[in-house]
Amino acid sequence: MFYQTDYSYIYGFSVSNIDISDFLKVIMHIPDGYLSPQTYIPLIGIFVGVAAVSVKKVKKEVSARDIPYLGMAAAFSFIIMMFNLPVPGGTTGHAVGSAVIAILFGPWAATIAVSVALIIQALIFGDGGITAIGANCFNMAVFMSFVAYYIFKLLGKRSAGNKRIFFSAFISGYLSLVMTSILAAVEFGIQPLIASDNYGKALYCPYDLSIAIPAMAIEHLLIFGIIEGIITAIIVSYFLRNEPGLIYAFRKGGKNDNE
Repeated sequence: MFYQTDYSYIYGFSVSNIDISDFLKVIMHIPDGYLSPQTYIPLIGIFVGVAAVSVKKVKKEVSARDIPYLGMAAAFSFIIMMFNLPVPGGTTGHAVGSAVIAILFGPWAATIAVSVALIIQALIFGDGGITAIGANCFNMAVFMSFVAYYIFKLLGKRSAGNKRIFFSAFISGYLSLVMTSILAAVEFGIQPLIASDNYGKALYCPYDLSIAIPAMAIEHLLIFGIIEGIITAIIVSYFLRNEPGLIYAFRKGGKNDNE
């Protein structure tokens, strides 16, 4: 379904004839053939660079006590992404877990944990393409983690009541997933502009921004973003009650530490 031979001898993979219903099933895990080399090669480079910095940051910032928690965070992200929820129209979607991991352990640690989950899913379970590993890791592990972390830092104050923190965690999970879906939609939507044949036919994802953005954003605005937000809020609230010292967003530099 994701391989078309017309251009494969030049470009490797092509899905230029994909039906819109199949496109909607892609959601966040980008398969092979949807992104051109002009897109996925730079994203691989960016991800590798960020991952290298993340490893150095985690070595300095994550204590030995937190290492088992970080391993469980990677496992949590892996499991939660494997549960696809069906929605009307024949498509499915899932939460990611990047937001709650970023709040609890920091965005650098979240980058590593979620990336490990995504790479295993792609290599072993075929969930996400090999050529799209860089794009998927950049979107869900890097971009989503940092967006969620800084939204929570902006809204959630340590001295605030539990309801305020619950709300802040929900918003960080909700908005980070919605914004990540829009980022993926932009990556899809620019393909007809940057990769087409001599007749103007798209060689990869055939749907432009006017189709890709609504297709990706609406379901995440109405369904999956809410699920991500609820999961994030519940887990952060649990740690706030039982292990408040573990929450990275409250113990790392920033105005939240003292407010």
